[in-house]
Amino acid sequence: MRRVTYSMNVSLDGYIVGPDGGIDWTAPDEELFRFATDEIREVGVHLLGRRLYETMLYWETAGQDPSLGFSTLEWAALWRSLPKVVFSRTLTAVQGNARLASGGLAEEIGRLRAEPGEGDIAIGGATLAAGAAELGLIDEYRARVHPVLIGGGIPFFPRNERRVDLELVETRTFASGAVYLRHRVAREAAS
Repeated sequence: MRRVTYSMNVSLDGYIVGPDGGIDWTAPDEELFRFATDEIREVGVHLLGRRLYETMLYWETAGQDPSLGFSTLEWAALWRSLPKVVFSRTLTAVQGNARLASGGLAEEIGRLRAEPGEGDIAIGGATLAAGAAELGLIDEYRARVHPVLIGGGIPFFPRNERRVDLELVETRTFASGAVYLRHRVAREAAS
């Protein structure tokens, strides 16, 4: 069965976007960018909320910029070809290799898990991930923790009062001081 993963850059104090909406603190070094590129290769479909979809639209045409380096062009090509499902109450159309979700989050994930296909089902965006977490649909949390405190903004983890036990799968420290943490949701064995 395809895994549902939630992977984002996050500040040490737990935010994916600062109080001013800024993400300038997430600018990766080459090593971290290469790691993120390798991670996206494992994705078969990416689920996005409207805000993240609109932010990521840049990558739909970035590959046409001849001034970009090989790594950036490679990322752009991978992102552009990746199938995407966008959850939005306001958008009526999307661009590139994307479609608007035709059902609710649980229904879409259930359908994608049942379809033949390779790669993870990745969730991007804190609001969408919070909905998936509330429904118990996330299998792995993957955080690229940056060594910065931003003091507020949009939290990486949903602020619900539900305990979720995790098992450490992988860690990696980058020269920039960022740390990658990959945790699997601990599922109780069926009795």
